[in-house]
Amino acid sequence: MPDKAESLPTQKFIEVEDIKDGTLILKAGGLRRILMVSGVNLDLKSEEAQSLVIGLFQGFLNALNFTLQIFIHSRKLNIESYLTNLSAREAQESNELLKNQIAEYREFIRAFVAENAIMSKNYFVVVPYDAIKLPGPGEGVTKKIFALLQKKGVQKPTERLGAEDQDQEKQLEHHIAQLDQRVNQVISGLNQIGLRAVPLNDSELIELFYNLYNPEAVEKKSVFLEKT
Repeated sequence: MPDKAESLPTQKFIEVEDIKDGTLILKAGGLRRILMVSGVNLDLKSEEAQSLVIGLFQGFLNALNFTLQIFIHSRKLNIESYLTNLSAREAQESNELLKNQIAEYREFIRAFVAENAIMSKNYFVVVPYDAIKLPGPGEGVTKKIFALLQKKGVQKPTERLGAEDQDQEKQLEHHIAQLDQRVNQVISGLNQIGLRAVPLNDSELIELFYNLYNPEAVEKKSVFLEKT
């Protein structure tokens, strides 16, 4: 008998309901924006420069009135496109000596990567926004009444449904605008530290979640390279 946990679809474990204009809409109603951030190697800096960066980062965190999530995504680097370009360059080369050198170099890279996994690291910051919605007077009772009517086969008037949809759309736009203000604040603070932060768009968010939930699958050509 199969395990119940194994029979559940993967979507059950994903908290994201939808992606709209680079914004994650969670099933619980919250909003998230993911920024890809450039890294900095503190080991290559002097002690004075290290202290300056750490101080600026501490000041950046203290200036925020909301939480942030910072995570690092490590994954195997896909070099298939690089090897393909080398093969094309080899075919175009007329000098036999250079052609042989390109072929040897290509095979060296292929063999080296086969024996040693080359990992790439991407740095991300998740900016959250969770709206607090308080029920209005009689709202809970109204929902119960309509729920009872729907059980009896009575539906809400269509014009009322349309008005509710418009109100929800306006609320979503308002919440996204509030999230945008937080995103701009985070980007500005990171820029002052010397870090470049860029929000991910819809296709990049989809690829990120695909890679997170399929770590052993052959990864697609990364679109993150264009961000850095």
